Amino acid sequence: MGNSTEVDEFRLLGLTGIPELQVPLLIMFTLIYLITLLGNLGMVMLILLDFRLHTPMYFFLSNLSLVDCVYSSAVTPKVMAGLLMRDQVISYGGCAAQMFFFVAFASVDCFLLAAMAYDRCVAVCKPLHYTTTMTASVCAHMVLSCYAWGFAESAIHTGLTFSLSFCHSNVVHHFFCDIPPMLALSCSDFYVNEIVLFTLAAFNVSSALVVILTSYLLILTAILRMHSAEGRKKAFSTCTSHLTAVSIFYGTVIFMYLQPSSSHTMDSDQMASVFYTIVVPMLNPIVYSLRNKEVNGAVGKAKEKVKTLFCP
Repeated sequence: MGNSTEVDEFRLLGLTGIPELQVPLLIMFTLIYLITLLGNLGMVMLILLDFRLHTPMYFFLSNLSLVDCVYSSAVTPKVMAGLLMRDQVISYGGCAAQMFFFVAFASVDCFLLAAMAYDRCVAVCKPLHYTTTMTASVCAHMVLSCYAWGFAESAIHTGLTFSLSFCHSNVVHHFFCDIPPMLALSCSDFYVNEIVLFTLAAFNVSSALVVILTSYLLILTAILRMHSAEGRKKAFSTCTSHLTAVSIFYGTVIFMYLQPSSSHTMDSDQMASVFYTIVVPMLNPIVYSLRNKEVNGAVGKAKEKVKTLFCP
């Protein structure tokens, strides 16, 4: 890759060039990032330590929380450092690494959402066969498949992007090294890159959405057949939470990646990117977990243990 470019670093334009906004943005993103880490890592620890949460649903949720931490960490600390130091320079290798880890874990996140939808579908539609269908082996293979595809896809995108030449400018019109702004910066012909980006993004979104929408269509059918009002209410609550997060995540992904580069503008891309790189990972523990009675019970149990430990 070093022979194909004449630059050894890139300069990110960041979120704003207005000095008065940098401190408020730094404070806001620092709080969001701390909440993201505490919420997601806390959820992982809670699931590991509470035996009652050792079920397929929470196995997927713990992986989703871990992935959210990693892909948010690939972007947010660099944004915070830029706002603090007012130094938006990132090395060539650092830019490639940031793109690789962000794309990899964002893709994993995409398919974990589909896996969670399928898990809920089996739980609601075939409760008597749930334990024999969603075995530990099946769940592990589903999660490993998500990781394998995410890393393979990221390797393709990163390799294609950094095989291009960057000889006119090193200024990236974005706050991190995402694929569309890097393609716009290149002085090479990136038609093949656009085709690959659109094809893989379309495959990711369409295949995952088919699983999610089919699962929830079957769930809705099963709910309408339920005689228990409490059961219907619980199932509808689960569907609403999941579909809210799915809508936010997939809406911004479709906006960012399933349109030609000529349709991209810096302001619109940054607004969408802030949502799915910084805000969505913070919201996921709330959307998926804090409305859940089992998780709330586990949190209460953990609080009692802490009180007993420090206040015997």
